[in-house]
Amino acid sequence: MALNTGKLAGKTAFITGASRGIGKSIALKLAKDGANIIIAAKTVTPHPKLPGTIYSAAEEIVQAGGKCLPCIVDIRNEPDVENAVNEAVKMFGGIDILINNASAINLTGTLNTSMKKYDLMNSVNARGTYLCSQACLPYLQQSKNPHILNISPPLNMKPIWFKNHTAYTMAKYGMSMCVLGMAAEFKDDGIAVNALWPKTAIATAAIEMLGGSDMMNQSRKPDIMADAAYVMLTKNSRSYTGNFAIDEDVLKEVGIKDLEDYSWVQGADLLPDYFVEGAEKYFMNNEGSLKKTNQKAASDSNGDSGSAEALFAHISSTLGTDIVGKVGATYLFELSGQETGKWLLDLKNGNGSVTKSPSDESAQCVIGMDSGDFTKMFRGELNSMQAFMSGKLKIKGDMSQALKLEKLTKSLQKSKL
Repeated sequence: MALNTGKLAGKTAFITGASRGIGKSIALKLAKDGANIIIAAKTVTPHPKLPGTIYSAAEEIVQAGGKCLPCIVDIRNEPDVENAVNEAVKMFGGIDILINNASAINLTGTLNTSMKKYDLMNSVNARGTYLCSQACLPYLQQSKNPHILNISPPLNMKPIWFKNHTAYTMAKYGMSMCVLGMAAEFKDDGIAVNALWPKTAIATAAIEMLGGSDMMNQSRKPDIMADAAYVMLTKNSRSYTGNFAIDEDVLKEVGIKDLEDYSWVQGADLLPDYFVEGAEKYFMNNEGSLKKTNQKAASDSNGDSGSAEALFAHISSTLGTDIVGKVGATYLFELSGQETGKWLLDLKNGNGSVTKSPSDESAQCVIGMDSGDFTKMFRGELNSMQAFMSGKLKIKGDMSQALKLEKLTKSLQKSKL
C-alpha cells in the first residue's frame, strides 16, 4: 500500500531484530521515506534456515532510499546496546524513533520449559525492551516527534493465553507492560509509547520454519505491520500514546478497508494470532473454522478409519520419502481414553515407519491426547492448533516439530482417510 508521505525523511529509527521479518519490513517502509535506520541485531552470518543478515538488510534499506548503520547487537548485553546507540547518535545526530521488535519465543508448558529458555525469553523480550528504551530515551527527549513502538500484544489476561506457555506470555507481556508504564511516565516529555500487534499470523521465515507452507498460506505479508507502524509513527507523539493497536484497525482508521492484498495467498482463510480479543473463540471452537477440504476429507472417510489402530495402519501405508522430507521428525503418541497406548511415528528416517508399543521411546516430540480427539485431528475434524490452544493436545519436547503435524494431516486428508 502506498502510504509514504515523506514525514519521516531525515528521522533516525533504531530498530531491534531488523535483519529479517517484521523488523526488516518496517525498516524498509521507513527507508522509503528517507529515514536513517539503525539495524540492531545479532545475525552477521547467514542462518542455515532463516535468511538475512544485518548487512544484507542494510543493502536493501539503502536501495529503498534510506541511510543505514548495521550494528552487531545482542540486546541482552548492555554494552552492545550502549555502543550501538552511541554510534547512531555519532553518525546521525540523534534518535527519533525506537522500535522494540526483537523477541524470543518458546511455546512450552511449565514442566517443559528449561530455565535457560525462560531466561532467554525474559532477557530478550522484557529486559531487552526495557534496556533499549532506557538507552534511547535521553535522545528521544530531544526529538521533535519521538516515538517508541513495541511489537507486543494487548494485555489480554484470559487464562487461555497463559496455560500452555506461561513463560512466553509473561515475557511477551513484559514488553507490553513497558508500554503501559512508559507511556504515562514520559507523557509530559511528549514521547509516544505504543504497541502494535497483528490480527493474523504474519508470513515470515520463522513462521515458515515452524509451521511450513500451510501456516504461511494462512498468514498475511509483513507489509501490513510495516504500513500500520508507519501510520502510528507519523502521528503527533503528544496526543497519540499508550495505545495497544492492532494492525488492521490502524489501517482501517485511515481509510484502507480492503486488506486482501496483504494476504500471502489471495482468498485464504487467515489464522488468528495469539492474544487478540476474540481469537480465543477460534482456538477453543474445536469443531469450527474447518476448511472445505477438511470437511470433504472427513465425509469421504470410511468407517474402518474410525479407530486409532486403523488410523495408524493407514498412516503407515501412506508414508514415503515425500512426507519424510517435508516433516523430518520423530513423534511418540501417548493416547488415552478408549484406545490407550503408545505409537512411535518416525518421519525422519528412510520411508518412515509406525511402531506400536515401542521399546525405544526416544522421540523429538511427545504428543499426548485422547484417542478420539486424535482420530478427529487426523481426519480433518479437529485443527491441531485449535486442539493445542484448548488443551486437548499436550506437547512435550520440540514445539517446532509439533507444528509440522499439519503437513501430515493435510497429506492424509488428500489420500481420503
